[in-house]
Amino acid sequence: MRTFIVLSLLLFGMTGKAQELNKKLEDKIRQKEILLNRCTREGLVSLPEFKASYDANYAHYQVDSTVLPELKQLMNGKKIKVVLGTWCGDSKLQVPFFLKVMDALQISEKQVEFIAVDGKKEAENGLLNGLKIERVPTFILSDSNNQELGRIIESPQQSIEKDLLQFLKKEGQQ
Repeated sequence: MRTFIVLSLLLFGMTGKAQELNKKLEDKIRQKEILLNRCTREGLVSLPEFKASYDANYAHYQVDSTVLPELKQLMNGKKIKVVLGTWCGDSKLQVPFFLKVMDALQISEKQVEFIAVDGKKEAENGLLNGLKIERVPTFILSDSNNQELGRIIESPQQSIEKDLLQFLKKEGQQ
């Protein structure tokens, strides 16, 4: 029963309408198929254009293993919201890098939420309310209370893993 309630809460927005996971639609501006709203890693790589970039960029990225032990310890209980455009060049580059880091850290998929936006950087059902998304991808790191600890916008300052570690170290100093 509890699983059903949790699943219902995940699938139904404030309006009571079910949110379709991995919703595909034709972007009239770009004249290509995109994802919109909540999506999964499998949904992302189901789009041929995104998959081609994903495969190449994931394979190419070298994770900084010197940062991983400390980062893994500090990631416990943290969440990352990834707002991306399946049509966006920066998203096609950075999201595979991000996922390679998450895989290296053995981060649970439950700690990561993907929200795909259209060409206007919008999603449906209030998914982006209060997030102030101007560019994609945007990676938002938050604690267990959903307090934002930091965000990477478009591309990291150093690397994904070093930027995340910097945000987490700041949190530990507060």
